Amino acid sequence: MNFKFEKLIIWHKAMDFGEDVFKVSKRFPKEEIYNLLSQIRRASDSIALNIAEGSIAQSNPEFRKFLAYAMRSLAEVVTCLHKAKRRNYINDLEFSTLYDEAFHLMNMLGSFRSKIK
Repeated sequence: MNFKFEKLIIWHKAMDFGEDVFKVSKRFPKEEIYNLLSQIRRASDSIALNIAEGSIAQSNPEFRKFLAYAMRSLAEVVTCLHKAKRRNYINDLEFSTLYDEAFHLMNMLGSFRSKIK
């Protein structure tokens, strides 16, 4: 591994989370292709992308800013999960599993961000 972000556990967790969201979203109806489907996929991918982008920042405050963007994207995914559950695109178990992953990742991001001065 050559890039700094590839050594970060939170980046790996975010990558896995994005793939889990992608798999579940494959079953969303076609009418959601430009709405909820697109939104949840872009937001879930954005988490890892922001971690990676921030890791090459020139300063720690800039890295913290990108971690905050990742956290916002994660909150967006959680909201999309709620929408998907309300619309019966995902079942209770899928929602709970992804929600728990999101909660754990949010705590990891918050903790990591607080350690960067």
